[in-house]
Amino acid sequence: MLRPEALTPGDEVRVVSPASPLTPEKVQRGVELLESEGYRVTFGEHVFKADGYLAGTDQERASDLMAGFRDPDVKAIICSRGGYGCARLFPYLDLDLMAQSGKMFGGFSDVTSLHLPLNRRGLVTLHCPMLITLSVEREPWVEESFTAILKGENPIPETAFKGETHVGGIAEGVLTGGCLCLLGDSLATPDPLDAEGKLLLIEDVDEDPHRLDAMFTQMLNAGVLQSAAGIIIGEMTGTDDRLDEKIGSWPWRKIVEDRLFEISTPTIINFPFGHMKNMLSLPLGVKARLNADQGTLTILDPICADTSSSV
Repeated sequence: MLRPEALTPGDEVRVVSPASPLTPEKVQRGVELLESEGYRVTFGEHVFKADGYLAGTDQERASDLMAGFRDPDVKAIICSRGGYGCARLFPYLDLDLMAQSGKMFGGFSDVTSLHLPLNRRGLVTLHCPMLITLSVEREPWVEESFTAILKGENPIPETAFKGETHVGGIAEGVLTGGCLCLLGDSLATPDPLDAEGKLLLIEDVDEDPHRLDAMFTQMLNAGVLQSAAGIIIGEMTGTDDRLDEKIGSWPWRKIVEDRLFEISTPTIINFPFGHMKNMLSLPLGVKARLNADQGTLTILDPICADTSSSV
């Protein structure tokens, strides 16, 4: 895998909006955090543009993304938010160039659509808070994890919450995954989710219970869940509030337990990442160890490139 260089004070961090729009106020706290670490924060040309549920046209959003990856002064590209729209950018992106740039790239939610093809092309990326995520006060370890991963340091503090055992055991593999609906959407595309022998991260937000069931069922029917070495489930945020009185409802935990009933793969649930109120930053494309008995995840490989021998 191609690992990005760790950030150091003075490095430029480019903020882009590849999906839905947002206002400048929503990024201010995140900008202040990045600047407090000594980074120079710059913005893509169309970051605050709004076109319905998109932050500008597909071409504009893709242009901002490509500009960040092409600019030699930019060390990291961090997404302002998710929402919807990343998959619409593929006709306008040079994914090979993006991956070969070796630049740090971070985000989650809809950004899962971009993580998958970049990881498949060999680039380690960051499943981490976005600037809109950082606009809300969270546990101190959330920012600690985020700033640590930008420096290539261990992003899982001892103070972070642990997961809960669903199926015990220990498994090792490369971390992959993200937002469940986008993982399912990737199947049968040129860059589908490949979970075979890997540790699969799964979480989602605001999905109806029956749609959550359908997505897990699709992943089972496609053989994806059975192929993973370990499964790390976060939270299906908001699902339990979306009762459809016409067809009834199950709590999201019951759906997960039902759909994973016959899988003996080491699995934890409620691990802190993604749309949960408090979330870790995690490197995708890096080997890790899941201890499902203890509810812990340990990063085994370096997150960032070793530049100590550079001239």
